Formats: sequence, C-alpha cells, structure tokens
Amino acid sequence: MTQMIDRPDRYGLVTRLFHWGMAALFAAQFASAAVHWALPRENTLRETLWAYHADLGVTLLLLVLLRGAWGLRNLSNRPTEAGPMGFAAKAGHAALYALMIVVPVLKIIGAAGGTRGFSYLGWQIFPARDAAIAWTETISEWHGTLGWILAALVLGHIGAALIWHQIIKRDTVLKRMA
Repeated sequence: MTQMIDRPDRYGLVTRLFHWGMAALFAAQFASAAVHWALPRENTLRETLWAYHADLGVTLLLLVLLRGAWGLRNLSNRPTEAGPMGFAAKAGHAALYALMIVVPVLKIIGAAGGTRGFSYLGWQIFPARDAAIAWTETISEWHGTLGWILAALVLGHIGAALIWHQIIKRDTVLKRMA
C-alpha cells in the first residue's frame, strides 16, 4: 500500500496529489491569464477561460493553505538536499509559497473594496460597492505583475527539476515526486 505521509526517501501520496493536482490547476490558471492578455476583447475563448479565473484562483489559494499545513505536518519526514542547492531549493519553495498566497490575496483585497463585488463558486463574498476604495485598487494592481513573477518562478522550478536533477545530477528527485 502506498504510504500517505512523506518519508526521507519519498514523498507520500497526499503530497504528490497536492503537487501534481495543483500543477495542473496552475497551468490552467496561467493559460487563462495568457489568453486574456493575448486575445482581443469579445473573443469567445478569452471570455470562456477568464470566467473561471477568479474561482480557480481562490480554489488554488485554499489548496496552497492545505498543502502548506500538510507540508508543515510532514516537515521532519520530507526528503532534503544539503549544501547550497538545498538552500536554493528551500528559498525557491519559500518564494513560490509566498507568491501563491500573496497573488490571490491581493486580488481578494482589491475585490473587497471594488465596485464589482466578489463571489466564489456562486456564493457572494463581497457585495459590489457604489465607489471603489482607492487603496484596495492600488493593491489589486500588483496582482497581475506578481502573478507573472509567480509563473516565471514556476518555470524555474520545472527547469531546476529537469535540468539540475534529471540531467546534471541524475538523482531520484523526480522519481520521489512521481
């Protein structure tokens, strides 16, 4: 039977499901943002994908929080890497987690003070305001920029896994996550 919790030699099933499930959802989220940016207004694909962007973002935030709690519970059991690359891996993961939390929270704060309101999966979270609160609009403007920085970090994460672990070191990191 597959172990549910992490071990020093392999990540557990729950960690792997979080990792790969969230990877797929982040790919969809970045694709919706890229299509929204690249295609003209009134484009059907653009509007269809963008309609899911906010709900997917909140879902990802909730999953990040759950995954973070799960990771902290398993921290002493997780596989580790020593030396400068171990430090770089920890710093990279900390940056990823920070942005995975900050990016959606900035937009939620912006929505709380915005004129459109905010709902999640059809549930009204914040009602629309008659007038926007200026500081929340300013905070919300950072959402897109930091989102693209997050996308760049994700690509760096993938590159590090493939280039450093698979090609240079030829170690078992990818097998531990598969």
